[in-house]
Amino acid sequence: MGKKEFPKLHFYDHDLTDMYDYTFNRLKGFWKRGTSENGLQPKYFSYPDAESINQFEAILATFFLVYSNRVFPVLSLLDNFYHKQEADGAIRGEYAIKDGKSVLSRKNHEGILPPLYAWAEYNIYHKIGLKKRVREIMPVLERYFAWLQRVCRQENGLYAVPLSATMMTNSPRQNMKYPVDFNTQVAINALYMSALGDILNDKEISYRYKKAYFSLKTRISSLMWNDRDRFYYDLDKDEKQVKVKTAASFWPLLAEIPNEVRAEGLIAHLTDPKTFGLENPFPSLAADEKDFDQRGYGFRGSVFPFLTYMIIKGLEKYGKFELARECSIKHLYFVLEGLHTDEGMKGTLWEAYAPAREGAASWPGNTQFPRPMFLPYTALSTVALMIENVIGLYISLPRKTVDWIIPSLEIMGIEDLALKRNMITILSNKSGRGWEIRLESEKLYYLTVNVLDSKKKTLPIPSGKCSILIDKI
Repeated sequence: MGKKEFPKLHFYDHDLTDMYDYTFNRLKGFWKRGTSENGLQPKYFSYPDAESINQFEAILATFFLVYSNRVFPVLSLLDNFYHKQEADGAIRGEYAIKDGKSVLSRKNHEGILPPLYAWAEYNIYHKIGLKKRVREIMPVLERYFAWLQRVCRQENGLYAVPLSATMMTNSPRQNMKYPVDFNTQVAINALYMSALGDILNDKEISYRYKKAYFSLKTRISSLMWNDRDRFYYDLDKDEKQVKVKTAASFWPLLAEIPNEVRAEGLIAHLTDPKTFGLENPFPSLAADEKDFDQRGYGFRGSVFPFLTYMIIKGLEKYGKFELARECSIKHLYFVLEGLHTDEGMKGTLWEAYAPAREGAASWPGNTQFPRPMFLPYTALSTVALMIENVIGLYISLPRKTVDWIIPSLEIMGIEDLALKRNMITILSNKSGRGWEIRLESEKLYYLTVNVLDSKKKTLPIPSGKCSILIDKI
């Protein structure tokens, strides 16, 4: 890896930054080229052994690939699916790499997977800053949203899909008809469709999808929330709650559905060692459920990095940055244990981890689980969580802002991060004058620093190099 090929992280624990570097080195082997037979993009990201491209995995991968300093083409991951859109707006969840045809199943004959394109595009916009891109893809996203409504929305306003559409394949949710995660994901998509409309200054689009969001929010809040258990549940065909506590029920945090009181009750489960507050946060099934398995057993207890990432992002929505960071670091050390062996960095980055011990999860009888070096999930932890929650940086290129939450005075920061064609460096270090923030930028940016949750100030980052004493903030 070239010295400035990818952003360099600074953190007091070099094992974590080494794991970050290791991830970017391995990402180089995840790129494939489209063919005339499959009609896929000239260069796109895919797990090496995969026989199909997966909508959910592609969407998730954009959240860490946006930090690759444009070395890797992020947009191609989503364009693969947009270019397969059918006349009625349908976009299937999987397409075969061999011939580009949709991969459907008897249980999921529409090929539906979590509909999170708008969330991904909003994040890409803030990291890459292409307003033209938003304008081009909006018609695709609108047709897709309308198709989902036609095939999945029921008379009660909720969405009915099979369990496989949630990606939580063997989760013990057998009686479920209306999944809390999928319905919330539709709400998230609507919320960010509205936000994309705002970016385009299109009031009609913004209002229409905000209305769809609030409509679904109301139904999720009234039908799926259980006040006694302080938890969201799936619904069965009779709209009765299916009382199985899974990590799927934390998606409403990301959608900003619960009010502050409900959010506090829901978040309490994340620190409860009897349910989701295990040493490796957060198991896919609560530890007090009868189907919970110490080995993981797929979605019966395994810790999946994509679920951990989702929950961390949900905690941020309610200002729980300290808890988000603490849980991120705990999780990353479990990931690190799977990578390190007595011989050094000779292990791997697993698809899923055991909930109550070190090492990979297991699924008796399923030799394909967990997949080794499954970066579509695990890089969310080793790259995105490292930058956003351990280092604490939140970046918006269109706004020309960098928000930096500094929870403790440590040597940490990022070096040579590309914001479009501008390279920035932001580091905290201790000098003879005391703790200071060192800045370097090719263009003017604005840095909002929140130090120890007690000092908050927005400062211009001038072009060139400068430093700021934290005591002076």
